[in-house]
Order: sequence, then structure tokens, then C-alpha cells
Amino acid sequence: MKVLFVSLAVLIIDQFSKFYIKGFSFPFLKIHHSGMYQGQRHPLWGDLFNITFVENSGIAFGLSFGDEFKVMVSLFTIAAGIALFYYLLRIKDKPLSLRLSVALIIGGALGNLIDRIFYGVFYGYSSLFYGRVVDFFDIRIFNLLLFDKTIGNYVFNFADVAVTTGVILLMFVYGKKESEEGVKNLALDNKE
Repeated sequence: MKVLFVSLAVLIIDQFSKFYIKGFSFPFLKIHHSGMYQGQRHPLWGDLFNITFVENSGIAFGLSFGDEFKVMVSLFTIAAGIALFYYLLRIKDKPLSLRLSVALIIGGALGNLIDRIFYGVFYGYSSLFYGRVVDFFDIRIFNLLLFDKTIGNYVFNFADVAVTTGVILLMFVYGKKESEEGVKNLALDNKE
């Protein structure tokens, strides 16, 4: 279960990066970091890649189904995380690439879940389960305005990167497995 250290690393990097962007204060320790203000942008590579502080009240890519679904999204994420953890226990003897992909997904899901559940309380703007996810990696491929929504701009965080990487790796692992089984079946068919 050493791959759970990958989940933990993703979670720690994700939360530290979000605290750095949003800011934090621990008065009893006399520690304060003001962070960035909403919408503040720091270009890193021309107009293509920026650090831009936004908060996402919905799910991936800013999709929102309203406040009444926020608790359900969090509960679904908790259930999915438990299921993935159980799955990880069951595949402990499977290839590292499969276990790593699941560990990345777990770490990323937990990172965004912490924002949704606790950030509203921690930052004093809402109650439990009504927090907003901190996003800051800003990639601007192109700007197309469609139905009052800008398409081509993607703002995401480290947890999103981990989940996306985990899903792509998982698809690659299963695609490779299916391909190998197809080759074996074809070889067996040719022998007959």
C-alpha cells in the first residue's frame, strides 16, 4: 500500500498550493500570508499560461448545479473515494501503473473534497459542505465566447491535474491490457 504515499503527497501539495494562493492566517502562531485576490493574474508564459486565483463553487471546469447539490457532490466524492480505496486494497498485487493511477485519483479527489467541505468554515464565508474549490493554473488556448461562457480558458488546480493524470494512466493501462489480450487471442486463433 505504498502507493497511498502518492495520494498523501498529492493531497499535501494540493492543499499547500491552495493555501499559498488563497492566503491563510494563524494568529495564535503569528503567521499570516495574504495570498492573491480573486481574479488576480500573474503571467508565467505570455498569455498562454498564468497563475490566476479563482474559486469554483461547482464541480470540474466550473460546472455548477446549484447550492442544493453541493452536499450531494461531496457525499458522492466521499463514497467514490471509499470505493476507490477498497479497490486499491483489492488490487495490491496488480501492476504498479494500475495502483498508481488509482492513488492519483484518490489524492486529487480528496484535495478538492477538503475545499468543498471545510474552506467555507475555515475562511468564514459559509458552512460545512458549502466551500469553494481554489483554482489557479490558468491555460488560455483561445478565447471563444459561447452562450455567455468563455471556452478555451481552463483554470484548475493540482488536484485536478492528479485526477486527470490518474484517469489517463488508467485508460492507458486498461487499453494496453485489452490490446495484449487481443493479441493473445489472435495468436491462439491462428494456432488452431
